[in-house]
Amino acid sequence: MSAIAGIFHLNKEPVSMEHANNMMGILRKFPANDVRTWIKDNIFLGCHAQWITPESINEQLPYFDQERQISITADAIIDNRKELINQLNIEKSLGLVIPDSQLILLAYDKWGENCPKYLIGDFAFIIWDDKNQKLFGARDPSGYRTLYYWNDNTKFAFCTTIKPLLALPCVEKKLNESWLAEYMAISGMIDTVDASTTPYQNINQIPPFHSITVSRTNIKLNKYGQFNPEKVLKLKSNREYIDAFQDVFQKAVISRLRTYRNIGSHLSGGLDSGSVVGFAARELKHQNKLVHTFSYIPPSDFKDYTSNHLMPNESPLIKKTVDYVGGVSDHYYNFDGVDSYSELNSILDMNEMPYKFFENSFWLKGIFEKAQLEEVGVLLNGDNGNLSISWGNAFYYYSELLKKIKWFRLAKELNQYSKNVGGSRFRNLPVILKMGFPGVRKTKSNMSKSLVINQEFAKQTGVFDKLQQFGLNETGWFSGNNLNQQRRMVYDTICPWNAGNTFNTKLSLHYSLWKRDPTNDIRVVQFCLSLPDEQYVQDGMDRALIRRSTENILPNEIRLNQRIRGIQAADWVHRIAPHWDSLIEEMKELNADERMLKYFNKEIIDSALRKAEEGPQREQISNPDYRNLTQSLMVYRFIKNNF
Repeated sequence: MSAIAGIFHLNKEPVSMEHANNMMGILRKFPANDVRTWIKDNIFLGCHAQWITPESINEQLPYFDQERQISITADAIIDNRKELINQLNIEKSLGLVIPDSQLILLAYDKWGENCPKYLIGDFAFIIWDDKNQKLFGARDPSGYRTLYYWNDNTKFAFCTTIKPLLALPCVEKKLNESWLAEYMAISGMIDTVDASTTPYQNINQIPPFHSITVSRTNIKLNKYGQFNPEKVLKLKSNREYIDAFQDVFQKAVISRLRTYRNIGSHLSGGLDSGSVVGFAARELKHQNKLVHTFSYIPPSDFKDYTSNHLMPNESPLIKKTVDYVGGVSDHYYNFDGVDSYSELNSILDMNEMPYKFFENSFWLKGIFEKAQLEEVGVLLNGDNGNLSISWGNAFYYYSELLKKIKWFRLAKELNQYSKNVGGSRFRNLPVILKMGFPGVRKTKSNMSKSLVINQEFAKQTGVFDKLQQFGLNETGWFSGNNLNQQRRMVYDTICPWNAGNTFNTKLSLHYSLWKRDPTNDIRVVQFCLSLPDEQYVQDGMDRALIRRSTENILPNEIRLNQRIRGIQAADWVHRIAPHWDSLIEEMKELNADERMLKYFNKEIIDSALRKAEEGPQREQISNPDYRNLTQSLMVYRFIKNNF
């Protein structure tokens, strides 16, 4: 794991050592096992290395291959090492020790610009091809590692983080209003639909699943693959689907256990992180190693106001997983005295851009801090499991049965579903009818005015027209109720993980550990997307594939639980209540700042302020006024602090 940097002068002018040192100097705030640079005339490569895997210890980066006249700097963990070693005809003894970066270099030597298609893992790398006088680089399919760049007609510079690029005298620090418009117009957790942009004008990033080629005459981005498979997988029985899933998921988990330090994992009381821990612990027992789990619980003074089917403190369910799985060292943290408001400046500075997980941000950072103290090298998670391993919305599936007039199967499913979750079998029929046959939606003018973005600013930037090209409507979210279509679009068009993985990359550099998610492994995702719908909803079970596939891996209280759901942000208003007056005063400042009101919908801010002045209502964690308040505050702070 590394922070990488570089400069390429397209006009053949020698790279200034001062500029190279400025970039590398900014990276000194991160811990490092080694720091190296490589300069040849008009090209500079740098690496601020953190050793995570056994093969990365004493790895030389940047690395120059004299025979092939190729240099590489890389921030990468490659998971399909065995396959690559065979494909590249590497001797067995060398294959045991060769660093991942040199595997990438040899893959480039064999396959050229097609090499990313052969790589599985988390990676961002840049190669200097001296013979062809060009840079070539790529970012992994999910964008687990960031890679930003700046260019003009004479220079190209890149880095894992943004601030080293801003340290170059030729780079102007200017707000990217197009990025901001997208961020403010999208109502969901996605930051932008265009993953190549950043909040800084003229600083872009390589999108997930893309490569970049930079020559003296051209800069080209290329999408080198896709998640969505071409065919539906047809097997003979449910058992075969389970066996096939267990095989591909176990491989994804095992490949992420490669570290000479401890293995950690986020753990909630649910299926996704529980499955990751269950499969990981099963493998680590053979190695006599423990999984160190890290779980968030509410503060000691929190009073649970939620309904019976919600659980803010998931520790009872977590304990059931820990006890059943075995081989787990479990840790629980309530982070008393810490909150998302007081941590805002710190996290904004670390993330280098606004984020939409305000409510959970402080404890996501806190888990990294605690994992570092336990000498964790790899921190597993199941963050993206909802769209892959635990896909399966029962009501959506039932609405499809309704539309296809498969009423006998629908009645049978509803009967079994009612037994699983309780209540009458037909009580959810109105919801299913509405999902299958949605009524007339509100008009564009009404819906768009409920968003925090200033409508004139939206028109100037054409943001709603752009969102429409990606399937998002005037509400700032997807049109219609076709969840399967939305799922496929999310994977190969919008790259929603770009935002969360930006935060994870920056956290990893600060705490010298790598967060890894087997639920978004490309092998797992492609397998899950290839399955027929009935594998995901079956016998009254939603998320049926993972429930069936974790038999004897997770306890039934977790595996078959369809009645209680964890809710990890139930305490966010409670936590920031001591700062409520300060938050209101800050929002009043925004409301009086003409420069800021160019971007914000003043009516929405006024409404949010009126609600806030009623005092913090701890149970209203999903109140849209509160949401508008915190997201507006986020953008306000970011602009005020940086421009």
